[in-house]
Amino acid sequence: MTRGAPLSDMRGDGRVPAPERAARFDGLPYGPRMTAALGTLRRAFGVVNRWVALPVLRAGLGPLFSTPVAGSLMILRTTGRRSGLRREAPLGYLIRDGAVYCCVGFGPGTAWYRNLSADPRVEVVLPTVAFSGLAETVTDRSEWDRVLPAYVHALGLVGRLTVGDLRTADPERLEFLWRSLPLVRIRQSGLAAGPTDPGGRFWVVAQTAWLVVLIRFAVGLERRLHSRRRSHRSRRGED
Repeated sequence: MTRGAPLSDMRGDGRVPAPERAARFDGLPYGPRMTAALGTLRRAFGVVNRWVALPVLRAGLGPLFSTPVAGSLMILRTTGRRSGLRREAPLGYLIRDGAVYCCVGFGPGTAWYRNLSADPRVEVVLPTVAFSGLAETVTDRSEWDRVLPAYVHALGLVGRLTVGDLRTADPERLEFLWRSLPLVRIRQSGLAAGPTDPGGRFWVVAQTAWLVVLIRFAVGLERRLHSRRRSHRSRRGED
C-alpha cells in the first residue's frame, strides 16, 4: 500500500524541484492552512531543534521540560545517506511492547526518514537509556492502528492540534492517515516505559521544581526592588 509521494520525486541532490515545493505536503493529513504553513514550520523547527532542543536533550535535561501537554522528546541518530555523517533529530516518541515508536509527521521526504530508509542502523537516546537498533517501517495495519493513536496522544498539545484525537477517529480518517503517516519502530530487548517517558509521572516532580524555582526568583526579585526603592527614598530624604 503506497504511503505518500515516492522518493523518486526528489532530485539527485536530495532537493525537491522548485515548482513542486508548494505541493510536497499535499498528501499529509492536515487542513489547508496547516499544510500551507508546513514549509515554514519545518524551517522554524530546524532552528529550534538545533539551538534549543538538541542541546537540552544532549545535556540530559529533556525530562525537565516534558509534560503531558508538551510531550516528550528523544534523539534519533541516523547516518546521512549522502554524507555518511551522523545526523541527529529530536522526535516525539512512544514506548510500547519492547520498542520505541516515532512518526514521520512531515511525510516520507523527511531527511531522517530517508536516511534510515537507506541505512536502518540507528541510535536512540532516551532520557534514561541509549541503544543501537534497526529502524523498521510498520507495515502491519493492526499494529499501526494500535500504536499511532497512543503515539499522537503522547505528543500532547502538538498531536491534538495537528492530527486530533485518533482514539475516536472514524475508519475513513484512519485509512487516510495510514496511507500518509509512516510509523517507525526500533526494537530493544527488555525496553519498558519509565517515569521520565511518555505516560510516566516524573513531569509532576519536574514542574513542581520549576514552580519552586520561579517562586523563589520572584520573591528575590521583589526583595531587590523593594531594597532599591527604600534606598532611593532614603537618598531623596538626605537631599
